[in-house]
Amino acid sequence: MTPFHDRAHAVAWRKDALELLDQRRLPGTVIYRRLTAVGEVAEAIRSMVVRGAPAIGIAAAYGVVLAARARHAENPHRWRERVAADLAMLAAARPTAVNLVWALRRMEGIIAEMEGDPVERLLAQAWAIHQEDIAANRRMGELGAALLGKRGAVLTHCNAGALATGGYGTALGVIRRGHEAGLIERVYADETRPWLQGARLTAWELVQDGIPVTLLADGAAAALMQRGGVRWVIVGADRIAANGDVANKIGTYYLAVAARYHGVRFMVVAPTSTVDMRIASGAEIPIEQRAAEELLTFGGQPVAATGAEVWNPSFDVTPAALVDALVTERGVALAPDGEKMARLMAA
Repeated sequence: MTPFHDRAHAVAWRKDALELLDQRRLPGTVIYRRLTAVGEVAEAIRSMVVRGAPAIGIAAAYGVVLAARARHAENPHRWRERVAADLAMLAAARPTAVNLVWALRRMEGIIAEMEGDPVERLLAQAWAIHQEDIAANRRMGELGAALLGKRGAVLTHCNAGALATGGYGTALGVIRRGHEAGLIERVYADETRPWLQGARLTAWELVQDGIPVTLLADGAAAALMQRGGVRWVIVGADRIAANGDVANKIGTYYLAVAARYHGVRFMVVAPTSTVDMRIASGAEIPIEQRAAEELLTFGGQPVAATGAEVWNPSFDVTPAALVDALVTERGVALAPDGEKMARLMAA
């Protein structure tokens, strides 16, 4: 049987259009949205049809192809000027995940040197970004699994699997490889409020791959650690600062604090496209604020007292001092800091 991560793709280019697996409908319904315009891609990113930093970057790269195709058809002499607004729209769709801007910069580099119809070369670049991500995930899976040590259980938060990337996964890539090697006996998955990515997506991926998974409420993680239930916390990242501070799904910082207190090791797994060496620390990372309705309602039904105010950041920042291992496709930084990050990125 083909493993799930080789069967399901969050992002695909088929028949001159971008197809995105609508992750808002999982696990109950598997449906792909076919997008033919850049505005549709920006809205899909904003509304979380596609999510996960690497997958967002890949989707945006294909979105540039759609934008350039339309702008060149409108005016083959002034398409570059007009496509700049489309790239800005894509960049603004989700401000925290740096892979989005990283992918757009790569596409801009091709645009700057283009003559004639841009579609073929831009599509080749988007495809390269996609395939490089899959290869990076496989490499990180190997490097991260090598750190696990003796057999045991691990805890993960949100979804950093095949659905959040070009394929295979970052944190789940390590977990998949660790399970194959007999080093991971069980995965505990936080449900991850308010979008329930852990319950809807991570648990679904692991069930499909036959990896034992136990779901728990976000607030139960520290109690699980207290009982000695896990050896590692393994998470992905949406942006990593030059000093090793990590922005990831809200609740990650809490896990890192609890892990340090209970002697559980904490691993962050992300490609180097997630590292933003332009910012000195996590204090400079823009944190996206999501709509109040995400907390005030559940499944379209109100669940909170009328008149309650809401604070709903989508991400938090984990200080580098709480990270035991940062795994990238270029190598591993143990107890990352500014000097180690610089060496890693220069590799």
